[in-house]
Amino acid sequence: MDDLRRLLRGIEVFAGELPTFDPVATPATPAELFADWLVGALDAGVPEPHAMTLSTAGEDGNPQARVLILKAVTADGWQFASDGGSVKARDLAARPYAALTFYWPRPARQVRVRGPVVAEAAEASAADFRARGAGARAESLLGRQSRPLADLAERDAAVDAARARLAEDPEQVAPGWTLHTVRPESVEFWQGDKERRHTRLTYLRTGDGWRKQLLWP
Repeated sequence: MDDLRRLLRGIEVFAGELPTFDPVATPATPAELFADWLVGALDAGVPEPHAMTLSTAGEDGNPQARVLILKAVTADGWQFASDGGSVKARDLAARPYAALTFYWPRPARQVRVRGPVVAEAAEASAADFRARGAGARAESLLGRQSRPLADLAERDAAVDAARARLAEDPEQVAPGWTLHTVRPESVEFWQGDKERRHTRLTYLRTGDGWRKQLLWP
């Protein structure tokens, strides 16, 4: 453990040249700034910049977090999808509120989105499911997420059977597949700095608009 502690202490952070961030010259809405930062992460060579950590809590209040892929950012909010029988779906049924975290290490930027979660209409959820790759659709058709698994051979056989079902009926949709939208109450943008003079700007929902607020690092 001491070796691990020394290893962790020795890992370099904020390597390379970091972008500047002027909170005064920011757009009126967080969605616009998020789009700018996402494109910047792509230009910086960040792999999978649309990957995000989704945090939820169930009836017992215990938090759970997992990494998902962002589906879209609309006028209503940030979207992701889930199987209806998953842990996150059960959490959201009990407490329809979530936090999203994006971290892009090369530009030393992170974005935090918090707000209530709304399930989209069945038509939108079905369209999202059909837009997934064949392997992702086959896995979702199993409807067994987070359940105990005997061995990997059982998994492979079930996925192969699901692929065969999809080949016969490419338009089928997994029961309970749901597209969710996080309707943000706050969106924070964090820009790291080598001298630890980090810049934090949060957008706070005020009726139909947004109010900007700087935060201490």
